[in-house]
Amino acid sequence: MTPDDERFLRRAIELAAAGRAAGDAPYGSLLVSPEGEVLAEAYNTVHSDNDISAHPELKMARWAASELDPGTAAATTMYTSCQPCQMCTGAIARSGLGRVVYALSTEQHDALKPSGSWPEVPLEGPALYDEARVPIDGFYT
Repeated sequence: MTPDDERFLRRAIELAAAGRAAGDAPYGSLLVSPEGEVLAEAYNTVHSDNDISAHPELKMARWAASELDPGTAAATTMYTSCQPCQMCTGAIARSGLGRVVYALSTEQHDALKPSGSWPEVPLEGPALYDEARVPIDGFYT
């Protein structure tokens, strides 16, 4: 952890506080270039946007995927107030970001919530392989 990492993490925490002050959930993130330039920042707007996907980490991943070339995205660092959830982690991986630095772990975060983590949703499958593979087969070649 470098002094710059700590400075950018503190900014993510400031964004989280701004989100809470605005009536949203207390999470904040920013995306930083290898030169230390803040490229984009956001806080959680799930409540104000009435959008369950309005997490700041997802916003940063979407922004990077649409605004940065793959090489630039791979050289960036996302700083975020809490460890990204599974939804955001998937988006971060698909956006090609190079690194994520977070302040609170999922376990630390969940310990601060009265109800703990989200309930698990049962998943069933795989099923209908021969039918489901038809639209996908050959797409990636």
